[in-house]
Amino acid sequence: MQAYRFALDLTPGQERDLARHAGVARKAHNWALDRVKAVMAQRAAERSYGIDDDQLTPAVGWTLPALRREWNQVKDEVAPWWRECSKEAYNTGLDALARALKNWSDSRCGKRAGRQVGFPRRKSKRRTPPSVRFTTGVIRVAPDRKHVILPRLGTIKLHESARKLARRLEAGTARILSATVRREAGRWHVAFTCEVARSDRKPSRPTGVVGVDVGIHHLAVLSTGDVEPNPRHLDAAQRSLRRLGRAMARKRGPYDPTTRTPITASRRWERTSKRLSRQHARVANLRRDGLHKLTTRLAGEYATIVVEDLNVAGMVRNRRLARAISDAGFGEIRRQLAYKTVWNGGQLVTADRWYPSSKTCSGCGTVKPKLPLRIRTFTCQACLLVLDRDLNAARNLAQLVVAGSGSETVNGRGAHRKTRPGGPVAVKRLPGTASAGQTGTAPPQGGTADHALTSAS
Repeated sequence: MQAYRFALDLTPGQERDLARHAGVARKAHNWALDRVKAVMAQRAAERSYGIDDDQLTPAVGWTLPALRREWNQVKDEVAPWWRECSKEAYNTGLDALARALKNWSDSRCGKRAGRQVGFPRRKSKRRTPPSVRFTTGVIRVAPDRKHVILPRLGTIKLHESARKLARRLEAGTARILSATVRREAGRWHVAFTCEVARSDRKPSRPTGVVGVDVGIHHLAVLSTGDVEPNPRHLDAAQRSLRRLGRAMARKRGPYDPTTRTPITASRRWERTSKRLSRQHARVANLRRDGLHKLTTRLAGEYATIVVEDLNVAGMVRNRRLARAISDAGFGEIRRQLAYKTVWNGGQLVTADRWYPSSKTCSGCGTVKPKLPLRIRTFTCQACLLVLDRDLNAARNLAQLVVAGSGSETVNGRGAHRKTRPGGPVAVKRLPGTASAGQTGTAPPQGGTADHALTSAS
């Protein structure tokens, strides 16, 4: 599965049609959400009255087919103009609600990993990016490769050529499954979700192994000694962002400053808001372009790439480093490497989150008890090795695969891991690896089993 994203050059009429489709998707989502909440509140009230469960108000299903049936029964009353837009627009809003309700339910039941998901909220016209998804009908790229054809919208001009996708479609190695049109920072884009048949590839170094240590001072330091500088796009744009933010604060916004009630924003505020959105989009595009170039080069050159399992969500809680960490994109680097290594016939190995790559000497293996962030040079008291701390960490990561060391890892403090009260205590562990997407922590003592390196999936 791969997505191809292109910018659109719309006429005023096409832009109005797309905005109308996105608006009816939001309408269907909000109506279905209100319906679900009303039925839930009614059933809760009836239970408080002592009514039996079999006599309660019938519940509304949370699946897409159930929500679609509810919508089809009342669409003539709720939206008598529903024939003006494609049925895919209403399906977009209902599908988004079905996914949100499932995520909330799975999060409450413990079936969904990660932070807890809240109950769905209504979509706002001002805050929700307009979006509509097409899954049926005529969805294709025009023969001139500069236009796309979408249901009910007709032929739309692209801002750039779609030759990369068109070549795959003509060769029969790609099949379009859906098309999502979305507006970001005042510009509309179309993203084609395709099923792609990829040929077998091999990296230029079939036996090459590289450790990648990401950071703020340098975006990435490789075990080979190469350094990828951190462009700091957000810092470079801070002056312009602050100026536009102050300009917006001096104008009448969409909310009353004292009562916070919605009001009509001034046109000057709207223009300044669009300029600020475009500036943020430019920073995001620059960051995305740099990360894609870095990860593509690494995945195409090395057969095995070793990275750390960083707790990025916990790192951004540091208010002094949160903006710099978010600007660097640590999580995005690992996410892109995970699928690009598979595309290029390599593998991504993730070191244990508690593996002390910066505190371990890459020469003799001695582990320092402490190494503050302010110390940028690693000095080993055992073998007298003096090395940049990031390069030392990258070499330790590469040695996890090169040396084929133990199947377990020590934690960052070189001490026992905390477990549940009364449970076994994990013993001190040796350097090892874990598959991408997992923390790599070993089970408690007595349940540890050796595991082989696996490709990222």
